[in-house]
Amino acid sequence: MTESFTAQPTDSSEEARITRLLTWLSLMAIVFLVGIGTKAWNADHAVHAWTLWAFALPITLNMAHFARTGNRAAQKGGLITVVGLLFAYLMASGGESNTGPLWFFVFPPLLFYLTNLKTGTAILLFCYLLAVVVFQFPNLPLVTAEYSTDFKIRFFAALTFESIFCFVLEASRLKARNELMELARTHEHAARTDELTGLANRRDMQHRLLAEFSRFQRSGHHFSIVLIDLDLFKAINDQYGHDAGDEVLKTFAGLMRTVIRQTDVAARWGGEEFLLLLPDTSLLQALTLAERLRAEVETTEFVFGKQQLPVSISAGVCSIAKASSVDELLKQADVHLYSAKEAGRNRIAPRVRSLGGHDAANPVTQS
Repeated sequence: MTESFTAQPTDSSEEARITRLLTWLSLMAIVFLVGIGTKAWNADHAVHAWTLWAFALPITLNMAHFARTGNRAAQKGGLITVVGLLFAYLMASGGESNTGPLWFFVFPPLLFYLTNLKTGTAILLFCYLLAVVVFQFPNLPLVTAEYSTDFKIRFFAALTFESIFCFVLEASRLKARNELMELARTHEHAARTDELTGLANRRDMQHRLLAEFSRFQRSGHHFSIVLIDLDLFKAINDQYGHDAGDEVLKTFAGLMRTVIRQTDVAARWGGEEFLLLLPDTSLLQALTLAERLRAEVETTEFVFGKQQLPVSISAGVCSIAKASSVDELLKQADVHLYSAKEAGRNRIAPRVRSLGGHDAANPVTQS
């Protein structure tokens, strides 16, 4: 296949950071619930104390469930649900001295950080509606607190300002994060890709070769390489100009994409040299593919402006079965490429004969 760039995602690392944050927040919530519950108990608010202690139980169970399953979505949803119910209770009961609603101000930043902007806004609007109902209808069941008009105005004004502020900050953070990720992907792609042809560059191919060699050592999956050189390329540059040479390189790169398989990797090895990495491919299969590519090049018209350019390739093929390391594999392919050029160019080396006595690669020698 052609060079296929896969960006290294950073989502997993961010999710891991959120998981650690949730774990610490859960532990802190348990400590605060136990501590404030104890304070309420000592102040003879037994019902309030037992309610706060009871909220520590689902937070603990949520932590245990995540430790057992590793389900991050369930961890987020569980904590948000418990905290939301806790704030609803504090708002309805007033907590101690009607200060319960003040704890709600920790909710908007946590909500926007753990969810997305749309979900966070929807949950906040629901909480607003709940607060309006509790404040305006103090005689509802389970509502035991009454708040002054001044407190209600200040509470909603402060909560509205905080919610908008958190929304803007989180939107800015997400925008900056996405821009940084896109910039990182662009730089990573540039570091792995040849700018002219769009193929993998030498650096990326070296990494892929080492990875494929490691796979061969682990599982015994053979692979082969094809080292390709455009014949008399310097003459094309000298006679027709470097723009013509660049056009030849791009056209040849596109031609390779049509010949190789999806599992194969094509790279510009340097100058007019290219390298194919062919996973799960024997020497004979690699020779067959290289010969098919050679024949395609021979029958393809390379045109720059209105001038047809004389283009052919020579290639050296080697299988990992014939080498003990990546360096030796490359050296043998280079030796075969040199042999192909010495034998007249426009050919593939080595010339391997099948059991029937026919050449596995049957090139046409350039006249």
